[in-house]
Amino acid sequence: MDRRLIPPYVWTGGRTRPSRNVLDRMTVLRAATDHVPVGVSPAGQQVLARVLRAGALPLAELAADLSLPVSFVKVLACDLFDAGWLVVRTPASSCEQAWYEDEGPPDTHLLERVIDGLKALP
Repeated sequence: MDRRLIPPYVWTGGRTRPSRNVLDRMTVLRAATDHVPVGVSPAGQQVLARVLRAGALPLAELAADLSLPVSFVKVLACDLFDAGWLVVRTPASSCEQAWYEDEGPPDTHLLERVIDGLKALP
């Protein structure tokens, strides 16, 4: 698919909103398969091929690589996620909030020891 000749809205079938609002610019995308499945749209094939080649990519980096707006890549990524072909990992800040809710705050004594150990490195 030639990015210069095809407007971004054609890549998404004219849709401008993702099916779910869980993706952030820093969301890391990873392929759930080791190959590009046959039933994927040409746009989805482009996305999966780039993610497979890199191993994992943040959404913003993928959009830059494809020379497409992040909003359109979100739509494509959500479609692939809904189909089970992409695995998404939320940014660290969201993960930390969920971790605090489940486990409680981290052990500050342990964190201080880790910081002291890092400072001691040459």
